Amino acid sequence: MAPKRIKTRKPIAKICGLGFGEMSREYRRSQKELACQAIIAAVADAGLRKGDIDGVLINRSDTNPSDDLPLRLFDDLGFRSLTFGNVLASQAACGVQMIQYAAMAVAHGMAKNVVCVFADTPILPKRRGGDAYAIDLSLTNVSGWERQYGLYGAVGAYGLAMRRYMELFGAGAETFGEVAITARQWAQRSPLAFLTKPMSMGDYLNSKMIADPLRMFDCAFPVNGAGAVIVSAPDGEGGEQNGAAYIWGMGQAHRGYLAYADYENETETPASVAAEKAYQMAGVSARDIDHAQIYDAFTVTTLLGLEGYGFCGRGEGKDFVADGALAPGGRLPVNTGGGQLSGYYLQGMTQVSEGYLQAASRAGDRQVEKNGWSLVTAQGGRMDYHACLILSPEKTR
Repeated sequence: MAPKRIKTRKPIAKICGLGFGEMSREYRRSQKELACQAIIAAVADAGLRKGDIDGVLINRSDTNPSDDLPLRLFDDLGFRSLTFGNVLASQAACGVQMIQYAAMAVAHGMAKNVVCVFADTPILPKRRGGDAYAIDLSLTNVSGWERQYGLYGAVGAYGLAMRRYMELFGAGAETFGEVAITARQWAQRSPLAFLTKPMSMGDYLNSKMIADPLRMFDCAFPVNGAGAVIVSAPDGEGGEQNGAAYIWGMGQAHRGYLAYADYENETETPASVAAEKAYQMAGVSARDIDHAQIYDAFTVTTLLGLEGYGFCGRGEGKDFVADGALAPGGRLPVNTGGGQLSGYYLQGMTQVSEGYLQAASRAGDRQVEKNGWSLVTAQGGRMDYHACLILSPEKTR
């Protein structure tokens, strides 16, 4: 009797190159210039040439509409043989969504090498980074409704979410301080990070109150800059020189804002739906994940991400982070480049870039010991749109 044949599984696609446009806390270049820098760097990092690129996806930013990325970016870069391209507008979730769509394109033969790019210029000569996000979110779908009560933009909205989490689950300010301090510990190991000064709990508690109970160190650190990655077929040429991260699972989930439903908008998210899709596709579970890059525009989103993606139960995030689980040497390294809190805020591209570097064993002094399975998440709106990736250095299973 012939032995039973074991079916070999293969990944959907791979990320095989990474590039950045100049990142700074000043307005030095337009989004278009930054995007072109990032794309050129990513193509070179993948060991490819411009002529090898036949797909481009653009993640549009809402922070500076007058300095937006046009679809004509294709022409500015001199791409002449594209078979796949588009502009995505699911806000910060697009950092991961671009890669998902690119992966599907190469898996079905629509393209061979797709560049995915995000550029942002929230900081202008007469505008601070935080002011770019003080916009009317229209959470109730009634224009100006929140603004008339003093609720301005994401900071106010996430301040409400943070307060609700504290009231429901008994978390104190120190819980969120643990998240911020851990991000800072990782940032100290990253040459890409902007905030590397050591942070104590006292530093966190004494930081400026922005929207009670949300403090300055609960918030992401905006920068002007750009990031781009190359997505190719698993057996494609890209990544030969610098390594690749293989995409094994993908998931999305979108709920909108259920303002009038019997629903805990501040503490319940559809992340678990995205997680289930991705874990099932990859054939793994949360227990198999070696490190996670969780969208952390605010400290509360790290806690909700841990819960939504199955690392702990609802309301248990406060206990999960209390013993240093996310820090260097912890049982689940999280946001190993400092995340958006201490590294840099390039929306979803922050987590994507670090997830790739870790999975491809290119993270230098912050490289985790185990990188067999990596989770990368992103979200847009006020926890409305979710997307995730499961990465691995393994090409076959």
